[in-house]
Amino acid sequence: EAALEAGFSAAGVDVLLCGPLPTPGVAYLTRALRLAAGVVISASHNPYGDNGIKFFSGDGFKLPDAVESEIERALGEPIGCNASAHLGRARRVDDAGGRYVEFCKSTFPADLDLRGLRIVVDCAHGAAYSVAPHVFHELGADVVPVGVSPDGFNINDLFGATSPAQLQAAVLRHQADLGVALDGDGDRLVMADAQGTLYDGDQLLYAIARHRAGKGKVAGVAGTLMTNLALEQAFARLGVAFARARVGDRYVLELMREKGWRLGGENSGHIICLDRHTTGDGIVSALQVLAAMREAGRTLGELTADLVMLPQVLLNVQVPRGFDWRKDRAIARAAEEAERSLNGKGRVLLRRSGTEPVLRVMVEGEPRETIESAAHAIAEAVRGAVAR
Repeated sequence: EAALEAGFSAAGVDVLLCGPLPTPGVAYLTRALRLAAGVVISASHNPYGDNGIKFFSGDGFKLPDAVESEIERALGEPIGCNASAHLGRARRVDDAGGRYVEFCKSTFPADLDLRGLRIVVDCAHGAAYSVAPHVFHELGADVVPVGVSPDGFNINDLFGATSPAQLQAAVLRHQADLGVALDGDGDRLVMADAQGTLYDGDQLLYAIARHRAGKGKVAGVAGTLMTNLALEQAFARLGVAFARARVGDRYVLELMREKGWRLGGENSGHIICLDRHTTGDGIVSALQVLAAMREAGRTLGELTADLVMLPQVLLNVQVPRGFDWRKDRAIARAAEEAERSLNGKGRVLLRRSGTEPVLRVMVEGEPRETIESAAHAIAEAVRGAVAR
C-alpha cells in the first residue's frame, strides 16, 4: 500500500487509503466518491504468495483486458516524479468500512430482516473480516464469525469459500440455520444449510434467478464455460434465456452488459447482480439469496430442489508459464477419449488458470466413476507432456 501510494503521489495523483476492505467495497467507494480509479492489493481466492493488483474504473467496473495489459507494459518504463509543488496528497478514509456496510445493507429489501436466523460467517481470514459480520448482525441475524483473524499470511488458508469444510463444521457445531463463506477479497460466495450441505455459485445463482423470474424480473442469465449443464437446462424449463461467457467474472459482466441482462455468475461463487452492484460481491449476493428465502418462506434446499446438478470433476495440474497444451497430441488424444467415454452426455473442458500456473481439467457427466477416470487420464497426459 505504501509503495502504491508513493508512486501515485509522485505522479501528482491524490490518494484515499481505505483498507483493508473487500474488493467490491473498493469498487463501490470509487463510484460513490466520484474517483478516477480504484486499486486493490489482494490474493483474491489464492494463498498470500499470489498477491496481485486489481483495478476499477471510475464507474466501478473492472478494466478491460487491453487496458490492464497496457498498465502491465508500462511497469517496465522509467519512473518519474513531479516537482514538489505538484505532488499528490494522501489521506485515510476512516469510515470506509462503515460506508460499505451501509451500502451492503441497502441491497436487502427494507421491509425484511434476518431476525431469528443464526448465521455462520466465514471471512477466510481476508478483507471482509471487519465488515461482513456487521452487515448480517445489523440486519438482525445472530452471527457466528469465523476466519476473522488475518495476519497477512493466512488468507484463504483452510477457511473461506475455497475451503468450506470449516464452514460446514461450524454450522453443525453452532446449530446454525445457514453458513456464508467468502473468499479472501470478498467477491466469492459459498453457502451451507443447517444440515451442512454446501451450495455453490451455480445453485445460489439459480435460487436468486428462480425467485426473480417468478416476479417477471429476469430477462436472461449469463454463465461461463464451467457452468453446470443442469443449470442451463433448468433455466430452459423456466423460460429464462441463458448464455455462456469465457471463464472469469469480467467476461460474465461483459456478456451481461452486451445483452442488457442483470444476473450472471460462475460456479466458483462469483455472482453479479447488476441491479445491486457493478461487480461480483459475496456479501451482496448472500443477501439476495436470503431475500429470496425470506420472501418465498422457503429454505435454500427448497429453492433449489428442482436443480439436480450433474457431477463435475475439476483437477488442477501444475504447468510452466507459457506451456501450450493445445499443441500436444497426447493431451488431445486423452481429451478425445474422454469425450467418447461420455457418449454425448457430458463435457470436457481444459483451460489455463488466470491467477495460478495451473491447467484446469474439468469433466462433467455421469456416472461419477467415468468422469473421474477421464479427468485423471487427461491430467496424467498433461503431466507427461510437462515432463518431456
